[in-house]
Amino acid sequence: MKTRCGWAASDILYTEYHDKEWGVPVHDDRRLFEMLLLEGAQAGLSWITILRKRENYRSALDGFNPATIARYDRRKIKALLADEGIVRNKLKIEAAVENAKAFLRVRKEFGTFDAYIWQFVHGTPIQNAPRSLKDVPALSVESDAMSKDLKRRGFHFVGPTICYAFMQATGMVNDHIAGCFRYNEIKKLNGTRG
Repeated sequence: MKTRCGWAASDILYTEYHDKEWGVPVHDDRRLFEMLLLEGAQAGLSWITILRKRENYRSALDGFNPATIARYDRRKIKALLADEGIVRNKLKIEAAVENAKAFLRVRKEFGTFDAYIWQFVHGTPIQNAPRSLKDVPALSVESDAMSKDLKRRGFHFVGPTICYAFMQATGMVNDHIAGCFRYNEIKKLNGTRG
């Protein structure tokens, strides 16, 4: 039997997400945008709620295409507010539209969102070695810097804790518990720094 991070055993969706995605370095702009929006949608909720609605989000938000989302008008926002398949929070839905616009501005400035966002870890994942869940931080110096810069650029729902969760999800930081079977697998994926 495989040893996993404790949170991964409570639901099959958590287990699959943990085993296949969490902590894997992401360099695809669309996936980075998806995770940024989903982490923002999760604010105040459990991650399992968002995982259960993820496919609905993909459908409702046009496959997380930032150029399409940036053009959403009031009618589209009203339709999203009526969509039971996603979190129907007006501020979060409006933030998704504003974040898409900000994302496109960043991509225009840096060439890719990937080039911009990975600068906060100098292009290399931070390799933590937590021994238990209580050793995993909720934020970091890097997530604080990311949060401040994203907000300055017009992003919403990007506080330091949300940014840290985004960093964990996209492999910018490896917070798998040292005894977890994924810890060393993730460590080997993309080079590391301590």
